[in-house]
Amino acid sequence: MAGSADFDLYRPSEEHDMLRDTVRALAEAKIAPFAAAVDEEARFPQEALDALVASDLHAVHVPEEYGGAGADALATVIVIEEIARVCASSSLIPAVNKLGSLPVILSGSENLKKTYLGPLAKGDAMFSYCLSEPDAGSDAGGMKTKAVRDGDHYVLNGVKRWITNAGVSEYYTVMAVTDPDKRTKGISAFVVEKGDEGVSFGAPEKKLGIKGSPTREVYLDNVRIPADRLIGEEGTGFATAMKTLDHTRITIAAQALGIAQGALDYAKGYVQERKQFGKPIGDFQGVQFMLADMAMKLEAARQLTYSAAARSERVSAGSAKEDLTFFGAAAKCFASDAAMEITTDAVQLLGGYGYTRDYPVERMMRDAKITQIYEGTNQVQRIVMARNLP
Repeated sequence: MAGSADFDLYRPSEEHDMLRDTVRALAEAKIAPFAAAVDEEARFPQEALDALVASDLHAVHVPEEYGGAGADALATVIVIEEIARVCASSSLIPAVNKLGSLPVILSGSENLKKTYLGPLAKGDAMFSYCLSEPDAGSDAGGMKTKAVRDGDHYVLNGVKRWITNAGVSEYYTVMAVTDPDKRTKGISAFVVEKGDEGVSFGAPEKKLGIKGSPTREVYLDNVRIPADRLIGEEGTGFATAMKTLDHTRITIAAQALGIAQGALDYAKGYVQERKQFGKPIGDFQGVQFMLADMAMKLEAARQLTYSAAARSERVSAGSAKEDLTFFGAAAKCFASDAAMEITTDAVQLLGGYGYTRDYPVERMMRDAKITQIYEGTNQVQRIVMARNLP
């Protein structure tokens, strides 16, 4: 049958199913009990980090040669999805570790990989990604942070905004301008360490959702770093950043899937227990139609995301035939839109209870919103898709 071979390339294997069972059990036992408090107190989910590190699930994407699990893209998606099902903030630990370190994996020297991927794989450090700035969001090419060569060093000055896990991560991939006359071709990528002199952080942002994942500005004030912390060649940073996002937008789709699955699971249970007019509200056709639509959208989003993950893996293996830019953007856009709709419907199904913090679906709805915004707004994703139609 036409297309069946391609389907087999992204259908989860028995090993993927076993991984899902493992992560789900850990998430329900070690992460879910703290999710509400993490949100309410807007504190970093340390319990989740400890549990993930103990099980080697905090950065499964790191290649085996650098001490990691060497998980494929679909396995990474499943890990993030299952954690997000109970706590979106906690799912940003493996997701942002991949986002921050992937530029090093894609373009870094062997020395950089050995220096920074090993501690990441061991759980001794986390990795963040510094692209956006106060005046450079969707137009990342308009960044103003500068890196000036000074002998065997570079000196960095600037401000990065909306940096996930800033202040907690030890390592930061920082995009900075090395040649202002070349716009995007004058942007380079560097590894900056939290302990480098001149690195500091702003106050945590007061956010609608993912409150357990700190989002802060990163200030670079005459930060002097060795020249060998340049990722790739000068002027290739923006290209590396875009290649990175092709892969990691799929992890945001995974996060959206998990949030949506958690909301659907809770709503399904609730409508069987909640009785009105003498019977469970789940027996009413109007409620059944809502659940059917939620499940349909979720499954469509999952299939698109898993297909994109398979393409990501084949691109990583050297295939030049994949439309990863289109499919990565499509997965992120579709899954996040679906998550927003599904979580909103879950709140509706719980009625007044859904609107209170005594039930988890309002948190899931708040958490879902950011998946439509970060790593490129969904309006930008549609521009990307239109320019890369398969």
